[in-house]
Amino acid sequence: MIRLLKHASLPVTVLTIFLAGCNVGPKYTKPNYPAPPAFRGADDAAITSETQNSLGDQQWPQVFQDPELQELIRKALANNYDVRIAARRILEQQAQVQITRSQQFPTVSVGGLGLGADIPALSNTISSPLAEGSFSVSAAWNPDFWGYYRKQTEAARDTLLAQTWAQRAVRLTLVEDVASDYLQLRALDNQLAIAKQSLKTRQDSVDLTKTLETGGAAPLSDVRQAEELLYTASSQIPQLEEQIQQEENALHLLLGENPGPIARSAAHAITPPPQDVPAGLPSQLLVRRPDIEEVEAQLKAANANVAVARAQFFPQLALSASAGVGGDSFTNIFSTGSRTIYGLGQLTQPIFEGGKLRGQLNLSKEQEQEMLLNYQKTVATAFQDVSNALIALNKQRAYRIEQEKLVAAAQDATRLARIRYQGGAASYVEVLTSDSTLFSAQLNLVTAQQDEALALVQLYGALGGGWN
Repeated sequence: MIRLLKHASLPVTVLTIFLAGCNVGPKYTKPNYPAPPAFRGADDAAITSETQNSLGDQQWPQVFQDPELQELIRKALANNYDVRIAARRILEQQAQVQITRSQQFPTVSVGGLGLGADIPALSNTISSPLAEGSFSVSAAWNPDFWGYYRKQTEAARDTLLAQTWAQRAVRLTLVEDVASDYLQLRALDNQLAIAKQSLKTRQDSVDLTKTLETGGAAPLSDVRQAEELLYTASSQIPQLEEQIQQEENALHLLLGENPGPIARSAAHAITPPPQDVPAGLPSQLLVRRPDIEEVEAQLKAANANVAVARAQFFPQLALSASAGVGGDSFTNIFSTGSRTIYGLGQLTQPIFEGGKLRGQLNLSKEQEQEMLLNYQKTVATAFQDVSNALIALNKQRAYRIEQEKLVAAAQDATRLARIRYQGGAASYVEVLTSDSTLFSAQLNLVTAQQDEALALVQLYGALGGGWN
């Protein structure tokens, strides 16, 4: 073995302490994205009253007050596969941070070797059962002069933060998906009830026209037209039942369960959202939406990786040392004369690598610029999401109100048409037309009610609410 190099020189020690704090990477600066003064599509009253309050500040039980829906959301947050996968990714990245951070510290290892024999027939040639033995301790360390390992750890921690925000984004999306699927399911329930009620009414019309036709008061064509109405309603029922069962299966998947029925009993699950829903200030959106926080954490990680690539241009120092004892018997294995100590220092400076280091630096810089654009795009998309949801909420409300007027008019027109037909003042074509209009208007009204309720769900998700 090589004997220990006694002491390092004082200048090298001072230089090592000085350089240990150096950092060659760019300092992260939060991007400045201009936020509009108010969301487009918000009501004037909501804009003038907006302060710190926002729908996005409320927790989901305050927004979705249907007890059955609340129970579904709780089950989904506890059992949903995507949420559980996102949680595992956080744990995986925590382990990766630990692995990456370990490079900053020295490594120490111990070892030993023993070689012995006890052969009676040859005992006159062996002085001891232990023919040879040794014990050693070794250590190695790469001082992080330029922040190479520290920046790698910083990038790993930023990636961990991004995974944490990604899990919160999954939870927000899950609340939105469960609420949306539940509202769609209840809308299908209402449409099925309308179809069954229309089926009963139209069956009565068929019976009436058959009675009139038998008595000679109505032609056979009236019977056939009444049957057309009947079969139009009856054909809708299996289609609606198919959609209902498939929607139930979709909800069970969000709950992390096998397909099956969804228990529900609330009579009025779809209610109009409140007017003048406060959206808050657009600047609040930058710190409330988890997807924006996620992409910013990814941008921070890309910034740290630029420093990692730049640090590889500078000299790297590797230190190692080992100490051990050894001998040919137990009596002298730990003696002073059998002790061996050595140390080694290696300094390397890249000179020429065919453009590899420059390419790595350029790659990391371009990846940082890509993440910057991704951040800006995510913020712009967030503003668009909120604006679209506000517009939808206001316009769907207006559409639903007009659709209610249409249903009321169609109901009265159908009532009058039946009276006129029974009195012989109108043909069954008038009843056929008015009844078809009413049936379509009723189904469209349910769709309008559903879309208005979904607009509130979309607005809540766009504002980044409910992930806490």
